[in-house]
Amino acid sequence: MDTLWAALALVLVIEGLLPFISPGTWRRMFEQVLKMHDGQIRFYGMASIAIGLVLLWLVR
Repeated sequence: MDTLWAALALVLVIEGLLPFISPGTWRRMFEQVLKMHDGQIRFYGMASIAIGLVLLWLVR
């Protein structure tokens, strides 16, 4: 269970880096995401899940 909490904490750290370092870039990127269709967003979500699972498999 400690590993799960550590992984979630690491996700929060990584997710917070771009808005902290470059808020303008983060805002422009977010505006582009808002213009995407639901299918495009789902594709990127699915790709992120697949890449994450492959990386997890390689690490373990």
